[in-house]
Amino acid sequence: MDFKLSKTHQLQQELYRKFAEEEIKPLAEDMDETEQYDMELLKKLHKYGFFGIPYSKQYGGVGGDYLSYALAMEEVSKVDGSTGITISVHTSLYCSCIDYFGTEEQKEAFLRPTIDGSKTGCFGLTEPNAGSDAAGQQTTAVYDPDTDEYIINGGKVFTTNSGFADLCTVFAMTDKSAGTRGISCFVVDLHQEGVSISENIKRMGIRAAQNCEVSYENVRVPAFNRIGKEGQGFKIAMKALDGGRIGIAAQSVGLAQGAINEAMAYCKERKQFGRPISAFQTTQFKLADMQTKVDAARLLTWRAACTKDSGENYSKEAAMAKLFASDVANQVCREAVQLMGGYGYCREYPVERALRDAKITEIYEGTSEVMKMVISGAMKVNAK
Repeated sequence: MDFKLSKTHQLQQELYRKFAEEEIKPLAEDMDETEQYDMELLKKLHKYGFFGIPYSKQYGGVGGDYLSYALAMEEVSKVDGSTGITISVHTSLYCSCIDYFGTEEQKEAFLRPTIDGSKTGCFGLTEPNAGSDAAGQQTTAVYDPDTDEYIINGGKVFTTNSGFADLCTVFAMTDKSAGTRGISCFVVDLHQEGVSISENIKRMGIRAAQNCEVSYENVRVPAFNRIGKEGQGFKIAMKALDGGRIGIAAQSVGLAQGAINEAMAYCKERKQFGRPISAFQTTQFKLADMQTKVDAARLLTWRAACTKDSGENYSKEAAMAKLFASDVANQVCREAVQLMGGYGYCREYPVERALRDAKITEIYEGTSEVMKMVISGAMKVNAK
């Protein structure tokens, strides 16, 4: 058992860190304040392969593994949670649906352009009355045999990336009587007639990430755009979310580590009672506790990524990583603000933004309560 990264992964980590420090960090505060993502930065993320790290070179991807992707998510999220989720939704959610369940023709049409830098993807599952309960959704897709198309009607909420995305995997009921087995998955061009996208929803954190309501009114989608069979949509969504949880765990680790780095730098400079506050044992012990928790969350995240890379079932490991890492992110970011006192509470310092960004990691891509359901289910707690 080896807990060290390979030289290849170490090199990748250094490259991700350099890009984050030089290209993302200088823009992060302004993007948060304006609640707008920088489109030039988005182009650079595409250009340098951040949106195709774990996907095959055959379709224009980088050809890396999921551990490489987790490393990228951590380094990016150290400086900006909004960029982390922008990459995560595109990579873990949109792309994985097609990579796992699409035909070769569909991969060429819908996967290649989103990992070779041409287009951005998003994921439409959550509705105003259907969050954790996916079976409660009301969006429908009715097949029209005369045109070999599906007609989609309904609306999705909290669709991250929708403010600038080109394509979306949309989940809709093709058979309302079948519950989760009546859900199907479709790729929809967000620029086509019948699609309406709201302004960015005002939020507490990840404010630069474009997170909108998307309405579908008689949107006609060719049958070719259906991913998988009718009724496979729930399975497709859950598979995507399993991988997405590793990305969110890595985002959580990044937010927490970034907050520690900022707090440490501050504590070495800030003087009280004639010496830096880093010289006080209470500060040292607090930072020690914070770093220990982050390292534990990082190892859980790496374990989940490596389990996925090995081809094993990783659902439980992903849920554990997300549950623990998101909790740690909230604890550590809160402690970082406390260490920095009044200055930590000011928007001048990034720990305030990190604390706001951290909260959502306990909610999206499966709440902490849902993670506990997944873990206890894998443990067969209810089995006789």
